[in-house]
Amino acid sequence: MALRHHDELARLAAELAVIDRDMARRALADPDVKRLMTIGGVDAIVAASVLAAIGDIRRFSSPEKLVSYLGLNPSVHQSGDHPAYHGHITHQGRGHARGMLVEAAWSIASSAGPLSAFFHRISIKRCKSVAAVATARKLAVLVWHMLTKQKDYVWMRPALLQFKMRRLELTAGYASRRGGNKPGPARDYSVKAIRDLERAKLAGAERDYRSFVANWREHPPTERKKTASQGGTS
Repeated sequence: MALRHHDELARLAAELAVIDRDMARRALADPDVKRLMTIGGVDAIVAASVLAAIGDIRRFSSPEKLVSYLGLNPSVHQSGDHPAYHGHITHQGRGHARGMLVEAAWSIASSAGPLSAFFHRISIKRCKSVAAVATARKLAVLVWHMLTKQKDYVWMRPALLQFKMRRLELTAGYASRRGGNKPGPARDYSVKAIRDLERAKLAGAERDYRSFVANWREHPPTERKKTASQGGTS
């Protein structure tokens, strides 16, 4: 009995390995997968899942349309003449891609950077689960801009990206380069000084974000507009 189960598990593991290999090869052939992987918490599975749900990004004329398509927009409730209020997200649209972005948000929360600072700012005001969804919504907006403008994430970590790409290559069945005379492109991620330098850069961006938010709270846009109009009439 145990031997039969062992053989069945081995067969399933072999089939899963073939599926993983084929998915990795398709991901390597898609430049948009690599583009989305420039975001720290996004791996090949998240990138491929989101891209499969989106299809042609030109279908969405604005980031808000993509957010709505993924079901990450908050629901709006209104009764009679009472003011409208926002509730939980609609959960409409592509649930798998939405779940992938939420998972990426949780991963981002554990590292430095503006997106992590956003996550923790929302988690203090609300809770971590709400912060994860809000960060996933911000990721959807970011994805729209990156794909529409064909731009990588501005706060990417080059060494981390090369590490993720090399891991994807190994999954796809590429030959190992260990023991060679020339170091591979993923070598930098194993150098602590380089990792620390990349993290320091993200930490600086996170401090800039926190300073921006603090200034925004002290001088909100309505107050700045009011001050500017008063200055113009004086």
